[in-house]
Amino acid sequence: MDTVADILAHKDFTPPEEVEAIKAYVASTYGHEVSVKLSGKDIIITGHSAGLISTLRLNAPALAKAAGTKKQLRFKIG
Repeated sequence: MDTVADILAHKDFTPPEEVEAIKAYVASTYGHEVSVKLSGKDIIITGHSAGLISTLRLNAPALAKAAGTKKQLRFKIG
């Protein structure tokens, strides 16, 4: 029987390309950090500023193109 340590030793913890692309795009374009989470068919982007999230929501097509994804982008203030 495998232990938890054995299972976790073989797990790949690298974030998906979409997550890294979104974080890099927001950091380079707007100079802010965001949290990005994959959830089924959605990508949830969370930021601390309502202004930033509003701007990202308006520019969602450019953000999706930069990430190279067809998934639904969801935005959250938090």
